[in-house]
Amino acid sequence: MGYTIRDIASRAGVSKSTVSRVITGKGFASQEAREKVLKAIEELKYKPNGLARAMVSQKTNNIGVIIYRHQSSLRSDSIDETMIDSILKKAKDLRYSVFVTTDGEESLNAADFMLEKRVDGLILISSFRQKVIDYIDQFHVPCVVINGMIEKNNVFQMVIHDAKGGRYVADHLYQLGHRKIFVIIGSAEDKTHRMRFQGFSDRIHELGGHIEPENVWYSHSTSFDEGYQLLAKIWDQLVRKKPTAIFATDELLAMGAMKFLLEKGVQIPKDIAVVGFDGTDRSKMFHPSLTTVQVDKAKMGEDAVYHLDQLINKKDVKPTKIEYEPTLVVRESTNRP
Repeated sequence: MGYTIRDIASRAGVSKSTVSRVITGKGFASQEAREKVLKAIEELKYKPNGLARAMVSQKTNNIGVIIYRHQSSLRSDSIDETMIDSILKKAKDLRYSVFVTTDGEESLNAADFMLEKRVDGLILISSFRQKVIDYIDQFHVPCVVINGMIEKNNVFQMVIHDAKGGRYVADHLYQLGHRKIFVIIGSAEDKTHRMRFQGFSDRIHELGGHIEPENVWYSHSTSFDEGYQLLAKIWDQLVRKKPTAIFATDELLAMGAMKFLLEKGVQIPKDIAVVGFDGTDRSKMFHPSLTTVQVDKAKMGEDAVYHLDQLINKKDVKPTKIEYEPTLVVRESTNRP
């Protein structure tokens, strides 16, 4: 049977407004009235009794995960599901329920949604603007950031060492003998992709090489279609300049580019080598399989929940930045020119 606030009020011998104040936590209610209402809620098994208990314990055992994207829709090609699966599994082990949503880089809507749900803590993933973390910080909700690159010292940050991954790509291509390389960068506004390119470019220069500015291309998004369309756009220049390798700072861009090249009869890696960055399962299933930089994102997801739990339970842990070491996985898409 479903009970109402009226039933709770009758059982507890208080007014409906008192019940409402106790349940919402807004407005004054005496300790005696609170105890009567909470007892009535328990006895009648009123649905919001979890919330009522939360008001006593100050915990809901819910955490929120917000994935910030240039485009806020959650698509299968825009998020590494390995990380999300790992977050969900670790959260279940620690007896948390999880709300997962997406939002645009500058939007506060998802943060408001999570705060209204009274989550115990938040995991913020990927690209968002500084104003988002500044806004959340006002509410003193424990927070862990994955690959967000924010300028704040009091937040637990977990980042991929993107610049080092770019350096590994440079070493690999240079050692194979590639000197004329085209670069596709995920987005000029995304610090993650800028760092990947910066590490790559710096290492090429250290090795005595040079990346010509006109051979560097920026995409509007990190999608398979964008990689395909960008290659179509620069095809004439590619034919004219005859680069021996392409480095894309996102593997979906790399695979989109590969599809276009293969349709044009270009043999990979015989005619041109291709390297990506991210290391999802898609890269090994593509043909030819993609040489890429990968990070253990399952561990990042698990660690994020662990550290958030430590913060929620006020363990003696100080916010810090943890950098995760990337690994270059060499597959079929690279060889000597």
